[in-house]
Parts: sequence; C-alpha cells; structure tokens
Amino acid sequence: MKRARIKIALAVATAGVLGVGTVAMASDGGDQRERLTGYEEVPALSTPGVGEFRASISRSSDEISYRLTFSDLETAATQAHIHFENETNNGAIVVFLCTNLDNGPAGTQACPAAGGTISGTITPADVTAGAAAQGIAAGEFDEFVRAIQAGATYVNVHSVGRPGGEIRAQLEDDDD
Repeated sequence: MKRARIKIALAVATAGVLGVGTVAMASDGGDQRERLTGYEEVPALSTPGVGEFRASISRSSDEISYRLTFSDLETAATQAHIHFENETNNGAIVVFLCTNLDNGPAGTQACPAAGGTISGTITPADVTAGAAAQGIAAGEFDEFVRAIQAGATYVNVHSVGRPGGEIRAQLEDDDD
C-alpha cells in the first residue's frame, strides 16, 4: 500500500513537471497583461478612459498575438501603437496596432472610434523604423521582444482630444 502511494506521488510530480514545461514552451517569449489608464501617460492625465492589452510572444515562430480593448475615452480614438521608451518619457512608434488617420503601414486595421476590441499578430514585418535611432531597426523582431521584456515599451491609445495619447500602459514581462 505504501509503495502504491509513492508511485502515485511520483507520477503526479512527473506530470506536474511535464505540464509546466509544456506551458513554458507554448509561450516561449513571455506574456503581457496590462491595464491602460491616463495616469500612465506622460504627462499624467485624468480621463475616464481605460483599456487592457494582452499579448503572448512566440519567439520560435517570430510572432506576438495580441488583443487591445479600450473604452470611455473622452473623444474618438484615432490610433494605437507600441512605442519604445521607458515609463517616464514618450518614445518612438515601433508597431502600429490601429489607426484612423491613414498614417500606418499598408494593412493597418482601423481603430474602433468609440472604443472596442482589436486583435492581431505582430511579425517582424510589422516592426517599423520609428525607433531606428534608438537601436531597433525595421524588422528587428528580436530587438523589439528584448525591449518588451526589459520593460522599455508601452502601448497607448490616442484620441482626437488627446493626440499625444489618452491611455497608456508600460509593457512588462509577466514571466519574470
């Protein structure tokens, strides 16, 4: 009876270790889940606008799957991006998520002006040259991922009344 319990315990422990390894491989670059508010904008803003950004990085397939949801902006949304910079400054655009200004790369989706959800996949082709002077050239996916994991990128949603950005969240690797 005691041996049977030990075997069951070892089987459960082995299954647990294998399960953790499988989860780690499924998201081999990190996951993000961040809440966007006006308080994270630079300078900070008081706005009823809120949002959530979720992303899962797969370095093995060079892609980031994401979903951005936002609501209650003071005026219509105009665009959303991922920028390269620390939390105390505004930075260069690295990836367009959506735009209603016809200023994004071909194929950039429209932003839901009154709020809503957008989703997509970021690949090396989506990394712009906006931060080239800071060391992330167009297409440099690995550099972009390293910046995310270092906490040196942020996502924000711009609006008509807040063209510099109304809500923002610094991206940080939740796997650290």
